[in-house]
Amino acid sequence: MTAPQKDDRSAEPTPAKAASVEKPKAGEAKKPKAGEAKKPKSGAAAAPEAKSTSAFLAACRGEKPSHVPVWFMRQAGRSLPEYRKVREGVPMLESCTRPEMVVEITMQPVRRYGVDAAIFYSDIVVPLKAIGVDLDIVPGTGPVVEHPIRSVKDVEKQLRDLEPGDVSYVSEAVRGLVGELGDTPLIGFSGAPFTLASYLIEGGPSRDHRLTKELMYRDPDTWDALLGRLAKIAAAFLRVQVEAGAQAVQLFDSWAGSLSRDDYVRYVKPYAKTVLDAVADLDVPRIHFGVGTGELLGEMADAGADVVGVDWRVDLADGIKRVGAKRAVQGNLDPTALFAPDDIMKAKADAVMKAGRKARGHVFNLGHGVLPATDPDALKRLVDHVHAYEVR
Repeated sequence: MTAPQKDDRSAEPTPAKAASVEKPKAGEAKKPKAGEAKKPKSGAAAAPEAKSTSAFLAACRGEKPSHVPVWFMRQAGRSLPEYRKVREGVPMLESCTRPEMVVEITMQPVRRYGVDAAIFYSDIVVPLKAIGVDLDIVPGTGPVVEHPIRSVKDVEKQLRDLEPGDVSYVSEAVRGLVGELGDTPLIGFSGAPFTLASYLIEGGPSRDHRLTKELMYRDPDTWDALLGRLAKIAAAFLRVQVEAGAQAVQLFDSWAGSLSRDDYVRYVKPYAKTVLDAVADLDVPRIHFGVGTGELLGEMADAGADVVGVDWRVDLADGIKRVGAKRAVQGNLDPTALFAPDDIMKAKADAVMKAGRKARGHVFNLGHGVLPATDPDALKRLVDHVHAYEVR
């Protein structure tokens, strides 16, 4: 996950039963209706459809949805008592390798809130751990890397290509979720090359990313070797999820907001584009999100996104202009608005949705992840309010 909350490594999803849109019960998969895409078989990519019956997929593709779709980054996680109960005594990375636990945690918000999409419960460092990088997620700190990467030799020694068999537990969990979710789409995700590189270079979270930027400026050979390899790993991780049944993907670039526009274009954008281009043939919506990236939105769109996430620091109307008319947007209510009185929270949500009408498509979300202290009932009231908003 991201900076204020250690990182944007996991959006930690969970499915719930919709209040305003009929959704199948957990474990019950609806038969596809006319014009509705069938779920892909195990190991097969999802086929494109002429028209989306999912409000989330419709908005991502610039079609008119039946209602404003909504999901939340970190919609599963510490704000949910059921999540805390399931995770009790289980380290984060271990929980990501247990398919039954991944399915349960991913489903929790879908059942509770009735959101229009689930996001796969995992962490952005999972593929790095899977290929043998010596790292752990330390409670209260975030990912910590035992041997930071500072040279081409380090890249060659520590990073190899990701093979599907390295993350077979991911494929198993995605297949289980497709059956549980029915008509609710599953979003797969990966960390973007720059954000992954920052952890590997710094050895953990950083406030100023000094070592990362120093290597970026001083050692172009190592920078290219590192980000080029991470782009391949990220693309492979996304492909594994889609080929198992995920119907959209999100590329999290949690730390890209630390860069100037010029540095992003020169040193980072080409590698993000490599990832997004590598999964273009899968015909699923590609969402690109970063925190503090208001000045980079146009470049992030140009990197190959179908949908660009906008954080809460940017007025959504301005964000839409920066993204351009060819892409949908996602966002962007301030996560702390959920701590405000209901009338204020709903007024702020209305302002976001009103602005979203000007976009090619709009998926309602927070401008970053759900905060751990958020009242789950407030999220439920917000989902119901968004679903009741008139679509024009």
